[in-house]
Amino acid sequence: MERRGICIAGSLIADRYYEVDTYPKEGFLSTIRSSTFHIGGSGNIILDLAKLDPDLKVKVCAIIGDDDSGKGLLDILSRYKNIDVDCILKENESSVTLVVNANDTKQRTFLYLPGASDAFDMSCIDWDKIDSRIFHLEYLLLMKNVDAADADFGTHGARILKYAKDRGMMTSFDMVSEQSDRVPEIIRPALRYTDICCINESEAEAVTGIKLCENRILSEEKTALALKKLCELGVSKWVVIHSPMKSYGYDVKNDKIVSVDSLKLPEGFIKGTTGAGDAFCSGILYGAHADYQLADAMRLAIACAACSLSQSNGTDGVRSEREALLLSEQYK
Repeated sequence: MERRGICIAGSLIADRYYEVDTYPKEGFLSTIRSSTFHIGGSGNIILDLAKLDPDLKVKVCAIIGDDDSGKGLLDILSRYKNIDVDCILKENESSVTLVVNANDTKQRTFLYLPGASDAFDMSCIDWDKIDSRIFHLEYLLLMKNVDAADADFGTHGARILKYAKDRGMMTSFDMVSEQSDRVPEIIRPALRYTDICCINESEAEAVTGIKLCENRILSEEKTALALKKLCELGVSKWVVIHSPMKSYGYDVKNDKIVSVDSLKLPEGFIKGTTGAGDAFCSGILYGAHADYQLADAMRLAIACAACSLSQSNGTDGVRSEREALLLSEQYK
C-alpha cells in the first residue's frame, strides 16, 4: 500500500469560550458578555495541517457525541475538502472545554468535560480505512482508556502506536503539559514505539527528569542531554524540544543536534498563545511527511507557531506553507 497523508487520532474537543466581566467568588454571579464556539484538542492540529497544504490528506480518527457540540465539530471539519471524517464515531457525549475569560484580570479558567475522549481506545480505530503515512496520537495524559495500564506494552496508548508502526506508518504523539508523578509511567512506554517526538521544555523535563531551564533560560547542555535521553527511551527518527525563545532537535539516524531561533515578532503581533504548540507540531509533522531535513522542518514549525500567535483563536492565524515561510523571512 502506498501511504500518504497524516492521520490524527484521539481527543477531539469542543471549546466553548465565554467572556465575562469577572470570575465570581463562590456563590456569586457574573455576566457573560459574549460566547463563541471553536474546535479544540486534536482539532487544532487537524485544521493547521489542512491549512498548510490543501492537497495534504488529513484523516481524523476520534469519537464525538451525537449532540450540538458534535455537530459543531463536524461542521467546522467539513469546511476543508482535504479533511477525511469517515473514521469519526458518534458515541457518548462530546468532550467539551468551557473557557471562561475574565475581562478585568485577563485570566482564563478552564472546565473540562472528558466525555467521548475517555472512551477512545484501540477498538475505535478502523485500521483498514487508514492508509496514512504518519499516525499521530493525541493527547496522552488526557484520555482515560488510552492512558490505562497494559500488561504487554505498558499503556494502551503504547499498544496503539506499536500497532500503527507495525502497519508501516511513522508514529508520533502529543501530550498535555502536566507536572505529576504519573508522567513518566504513561509517556515512556509510548516512546518505545514513536518515530517523531515533539514536546515543549516543561514536558521534556517531566518525562526525562532533567531540569532544562536555569533562570528561565533553556540550557543548551541540559537540553542536549534530554534529547539524547528521549532517544534512549525509544524515539527513532526526530526528537524536538521547543520553547518560546529557541528550539532544539535531534536527528537520531544522523546523530546530529540542531537548533533554530524563534522569530522576533513586533510589539502587538501576538494576540493569543492558545494552540501555538499544536501549530509548531503541525510544522514538524508536515516536514516529516514531505521528507524535509530536520532543521527545515523546525523552521517551518516556528513559522506556523508565529502565525498561530497572530490571532487569539488557536487556528485562525495559521496560513499555507508558503505564507508561513514568507512571514518567517520577514521576522527572522
